Amino acid sequence: MRKRLKEKLSTRLPAEALKKVYSSFDIVGDIAIMKTAGASQQETQEVAKEILSIHKNIKTVLTQTSAIKKGYRTRDLKLIAGENKTIATYNESGCTFKVDVEKCYFSPRLSHERARIAKLVQRGETVVNMFAGVGCFSIIIAKSVPQTKVYSVDINPAAFQCMVENVLYNRVFSSVHPLLGDAKHIVETQLRGVADRILMPLPELALQYLTSALLALKSSGGWIHFHDFQHATAEEDPAEKTKEKVTEKLRGLNVGYTIANARVVRSTGPNWWHIVLDVHVTKLPSKF
Repeated sequence: MRKRLKEKLSTRLPAEALKKVYSSFDIVGDIAIMKTAGASQQETQEVAKEILSIHKNIKTVLTQTSAIKKGYRTRDLKLIAGENKTIATYNESGCTFKVDVEKCYFSPRLSHERARIAKLVQRGETVVNMFAGVGCFSIIIAKSVPQTKVYSVDINPAAFQCMVENVLYNRVFSSVHPLLGDAKHIVETQLRGVADRILMPLPELALQYLTSALLALKSSGGWIHFHDFQHATAEEDPAEKTKEKVTEKLRGLNVGYTIANARVVRSTGPNWWHIVLDVHVTKLPSKF
């Protein structure tokens, strides 16, 4: 579809204008979110019209007009074509999610990672999702693996509200427990020593919150899925750079561990990568 879009646009936009428009875009339910790099309003509208023409299920085309902001990880969006709305219904792994793409961080590009993690979770595990967003990781795990308990934490009230509705809609209210607040505070006050597995799908804060993730693990240890944004040149291995960073942190805390897997999830920009490590913690320090 992306190739087809670019081919069609090549007959309507000059080559220089075409370079300014990203040929890739995200589709969340019936909303398409595109990025432009200095393209004019007319050029952006041409792309939006073509998206609506090719993807008959899309009702709204938005363009991202700001970088992802710190805190709640929201972004500014502008309507380019179609219906004026930001709430979509998104389906993945047999689950249905309400997503407000303007007020909540959400990426359909993590669908493979969400499915991968769900396959790793064992029956009866207790999971702490420290940065749950609208609840996708948490709900997919609960629907896929019987008798799991997932504490699903997020600090963004809008994302939390969507999460609560998604838990009810997908009928996993006996397994997924939404918690509103900062993950560090929630762990320290409510979730010490409860988890077999920790999810940390917020690359910007994962290293800062790693000690809290260790606090949430059971005394016998468990798994931490650590996400990171890593810069790497063509001569460097981004996953190895993230492993070095986490190794230094864990050794400094006197934690026994092995890194069972390190993988690139996706590219996020020139020489920037989204990395995930599967860390098996085998020994926790007596004190942090």
